[in-house]
Amino acid sequence: MSYNRTLPALAIVAALFATPVSAKTLVFCSEGSPENFYPGINTTGTSFDANSQIYSRIVDFERGTTNVVPGLAEKWDISADGTVYTFHLRKGVKWHSNANFKPTRDLNADDILFMFERQWKESNPYFKVTSSNHSYFNDMGMPKLLKSVEKVDDYTVKVTLNAPEAPFLSDLAMEYAGVQSKEYADAMMKAGTPEKVDQEPIGSGPFYLVQYQKDAIIRYKAFPQFWGGKAAIDDLIFSITPDASVRWAKLQKGECHVMPYPNPADLDAMRKDPNVTVLEQPGLNIGYLAYNTTKKPFDDVRVRKAVNMAMNKKAIVDAVFLSSGVPAINPIPPTMWSYNKSIKDDPYDPAAAKKLLAEAGYPNGFETDLWAMPVQRPYNPNAKRIAELMQADLAKVGIQAKIVSYEWGEYRKRAQAGEHQMAQLGWTGDNGDPDNFLNTLLGCASAKSNGSNIAKFCYQPFEDLVQKAKTTSDQAERTKLYEQAQVIFKEQAPWFTIAHSVQLKPVRKEVVGFKLSPFGRHTFYGVDIK
Repeated sequence: MSYNRTLPALAIVAALFATPVSAKTLVFCSEGSPENFYPGINTTGTSFDANSQIYSRIVDFERGTTNVVPGLAEKWDISADGTVYTFHLRKGVKWHSNANFKPTRDLNADDILFMFERQWKESNPYFKVTSSNHSYFNDMGMPKLLKSVEKVDDYTVKVTLNAPEAPFLSDLAMEYAGVQSKEYADAMMKAGTPEKVDQEPIGSGPFYLVQYQKDAIIRYKAFPQFWGGKAAIDDLIFSITPDASVRWAKLQKGECHVMPYPNPADLDAMRKDPNVTVLEQPGLNIGYLAYNTTKKPFDDVRVRKAVNMAMNKKAIVDAVFLSSGVPAINPIPPTMWSYNKSIKDDPYDPAAAKKLLAEAGYPNGFETDLWAMPVQRPYNPNAKRIAELMQADLAKVGIQAKIVSYEWGEYRKRAQAGEHQMAQLGWTGDNGDPDNFLNTLLGCASAKSNGSNIAKFCYQPFEDLVQKAKTTSDQAERTKLYEQAQVIFKEQAPWFTIAHSVQLKPVRKEVVGFKLSPFGRHTFYGVDIK
């Protein structure tokens, strides 16, 4: 999927650092390469960061908050029963262009329909292009929720739902709903190169893609005709730098201006550097170890509970997160509304764990795999080290765990397919709603669809509560339902909840207006350099 129309990789990097960074060039030391440039099939923050600069959505989140604000739709109406949304689109929204294609029209309702139908209707010619696994769309139950999406006229779209959906507007502000040009898609399909739409993207967002070289660089330029007004910076560069220590060295030298996911051990030095500000806020995230509840021995709740009690969570969090994380009890972070404060964590109790294993028919333990992510994530600074600490704890109760890892894209794909027995993963919230954790990560739809529920946990009493909460507009009532769902989660133990990490972002002092996103995203519209 990587492409590059100009320089080979080494030449690009040399050119980047040989040229003094101009006043209006911002360099972001990204930690990895995007999967592709189609947000509808991406699930990683790395890909969303790369895509977010390019595309616009129907509605957006106000920068730095979870508040929904107008995007491509300047206003909308909602029917009294909460099932019909009528979106009134902006006029005069321009598309980017590239070597393959020059648009002949502004954005209109056809493009909004294409965004929905490409992910929803198997008959759409683009449904299977790049991948047919539209995991966000499916995990949130969109195929069942949507009754119809209609073009009323060129600038009006009517979306009818089969039932009210409390988080629907927030859902549409998420990255997977980035709007692509239907005119470009039709032209590339006709040319026999439909995949170019996702590899050489055209959007209506604040920056357009100039060049991408996998594992090296992404170059963007500000789009002068962006509907929100031209960005303050002219050039945006993602310098792909997987190693956190190297990112920190580049930040110190001024070779990049913003870096994600610092090593916890480097934080003291970062806070003392006069040229750097460390922005921080509680993270809307969870890191966890998922048990594949469809595979032996993890289909037995006693085994899952025993494994939970065999691992010393506090020691793991202290050793790996240092001061940048808090032990997690529930599947949603404590900063989120409906968090159930009354729930107690499973105790660290190896003797009780052994007793429970014996009751379940495993008096001498068992052998299992233990998957560890190959990358740093906002919710987990060092998955391999956590796996080693877990492995040592489990050995004490007779469980022999073999640590397994894969390249990041492959890891996610295999975990979503359920190839593991135990796998580390995590989540940063996308819309500020508990549904985005409890339903997307633990609901039946995403267990059955190679989605984000890698525990393959589909438990009807939990499911009933979460589905009822989705269709209720009263937040107090939704809170009660989610609190009950968290009790069931703890009793059923589909995960060992590890930690909620603090979001930390070292930024050079010359950067103006960068805001932490509650979702851990990195967006650069509204940012300047002095």
